[in-house]
Amino acid sequence: MNTKDGIKILLVDDEPHILQFLEMGLTGEGYEVQTALDGLMAINTAKEFEPHIAILDVMMPGMDGFEVCKMIKKSGAQTSIIMLTAKDEVEDRVKGLTIGADDYVIKPFSFEELLARIQARLRNQFPNLFNEVMYGPFKLDDRRKEFIYNERILELSPTEYELLKFLVMNHGIVMSKAMILDRVWGYDFLGEENIVEVYIRSLRDKLSDKKHEVIRTIRGSGYRVDY
Repeated sequence: MNTKDGIKILLVDDEPHILQFLEMGLTGEGYEVQTALDGLMAINTAKEFEPHIAILDVMMPGMDGFEVCKMIKKSGAQTSIIMLTAKDEVEDRVKGLTIGADDYVIKPFSFEELLARIQARLRNQFPNLFNEVMYGPFKLDDRRKEFIYNERILELSPTEYELLKFLVMNHGIVMSKAMILDRVWGYDFLGEENIVEVYIRSLRDKLSDKKHEVIRTIRGSGYRVDY
């Protein structure tokens, strides 16, 4: 199974269809996942599995999510806990955070929201798991395919990401359009060279590079990133 460098997630819910849905989604994202249908099973699994993240449903028969949260935290595990709570139960969210939960997600929720919460917890509690490299004002996290520029996350398409990565990693060096097409679009790309200009323009907009001081145009030669 293709895992995100062994990042482990424990899912705990007494509804099998929810577990199956979340397990398939998170496994597809590259996480190593184990599941538990009740609190006791969750405690035992957590001891052996040692998850980075535990996602606990509050409402379970027998040992509920609160008890599981307290037991995991009491054990001294470094597990970050996300509670799943009912939409209108503010008391649940307050209680969960009080006993040691790190975050909560309100039902019903989107899978994308849960992913964002997981990534936020991992970045906060396990920053060493992320392969971040600094290039001047740029922070590149290739594992998450994310660029941060001057402390601001850039919303980039996959091609924009690869183009900016190529230019930033070769900062100070002029890259011709032909070289960019070969490295970013691939040697078998059959389109026009002006596609590079279109993407450069978009990157400049997202970098607020109105004066072209970050991505410079070198007439007759190509482009160069300076910082």
